[in-house]
Amino acid sequence: MSVEDPIDYRAHPQEYRIGRGEQGVFKVQPYKGELLPHWQFKTPDVAEQSAKTIYGKFLDYGERDEFVGMDMARKYLQMGYTRSQRYARNKGGRKNAKTNELIDDTPYHDPEKARSAEIFMSYLKKAKDDPHYQALKEAHKKRQSK
Repeated sequence: MSVEDPIDYRAHPQEYRIGRGEQGVFKVQPYKGELLPHWQFKTPDVAEQSAKTIYGKFLDYGERDEFVGMDMARKYLQMGYTRSQRYARNKGGRKNAKTNELIDDTPYHDPEKARSAEIFMSYLKKAKDDPHYQALKEAHKKRQSK
């Protein structure tokens, strides 16, 4: 894991850079502290509760027009999907920290992890397609380009 960013992004949302994929998911506070404890995908039941809770926080951030929180919640949903997929396809699911290569790339299929991935994807699609999220994202991009 990376060192946390010293910026409080709730107080200074203008400092947030959208980034690619799951970038910043373990750095951006206070959102990391609010979302990470809920991020789990061990079984489909656990994944459902996790995704539902994170999506609920996504909606809560939206009610407060907190684009950074919405984007971070979206990233945790995306990370739930990608990690579940990785563990569904690779028994160990872990990567070498130096090479970023899977430690054990033996072909494998875990239907429970695959179902967890589907659950996260269903919530991720709702988040990405949310009109309020899209509007806040465009407004944030415009502010960044000035």
